[in-house]
Amino acid sequence: MLQKFYPNEYVESAYVIDFEDLYRKGYRGIIFDIDNTLVPHGAPADERAKELFARLKKIGFACCLISNNQRPRVEMFNREIQVHFIENAHKPSKKSYFRAMERMGTDVSDTLFVGDQLFTDVYGANRAGIFSILVKPIHPKEEIQIVLKRYLERIVLYFYEKRKAAADR
Repeated sequence: MLQKFYPNEYVESAYVIDFEDLYRKGYRGIIFDIDNTLVPHGAPADERAKELFARLKKIGFACCLISNNQRPRVEMFNREIQVHFIENAHKPSKKSYFRAMERMGTDVSDTLFVGDQLFTDVYGANRAGIFSILVKPIHPKEEIQIVLKRYLERIVLYFYEKRKAAADR
């Protein structure tokens, strides 16, 4: 039952992912969450984010941001990034993931998702059939509803790590 929340990969940060290797493996589109995945909640794109998106474009990736935030927040982050975006995405609804792929010209076979929350980001990507990468949240300060979800995430991640360790033996 918990497997529907398991990411395909779990890494420290979006900034340590080997995107060149993923491109060699055939991925062509990346969907990103913004808050606590790329920058602290509510922050504009910082130099690290700007450099990441410049690198991704140079590699050849199409990118799209999907966020449950409203348009002003997403536009503010995207101002210096300049990629596709979908605001008010209603994650974990899979509809926005499919809209993102449509905008990027990709499909489930060559698209991956990067986000920091299991019950919205990863679950939505898994429901859409997209390869999902969970990253650790950038900053511990979060809205109360997210703090509460983090407690439940720890339980799911415990079983995820246990299952992964068993598979690696």
